[in-house]
Amino acid sequence: MNLINGVLNLLFLVLAAVIFGMSVYALVHALRVPPSAFVSAGKLQKNLWLLILVLATLFSAAGAWSYLNAFLFVGGAQFIGIGLGFFSILAVIAATIYIVDVKPAVKGMGRGNNGPYGPW
Repeated sequence: MNLINGVLNLLFLVLAAVIFGMSVYALVHALRVPPSAFVSAGKLQKNLWLLILVLATLFSAAGAWSYLNAFLFVGGAQFIGIGLGFFSILAVIAATIYIVDVKPAVKGMGRGNNGPYGPW
């Protein structure tokens, strides 16, 4: 039973780390895109997306950190539980919406060196 508990605890620890990685990836991408690209694509303003993604990154980091501490303390002795709180779920939703909807819409917008036939 300890082996099963250890595998499940490790699985949820990896899931928490993936949620944190998604949030960081979305935040870094949003920081690199110019503000005019968000307006041109008809999405929320850059400042609002940055606020959403900073909060998502903080919440997912806190969830991953607490789960890592619980995993290191308990290990495979007992099943810790899902451990992904409400805010971690909101963080993965925010990061997914940004990556799936906003990122493709603002891709390539606002970059310099655009000629009559596209970027060069």
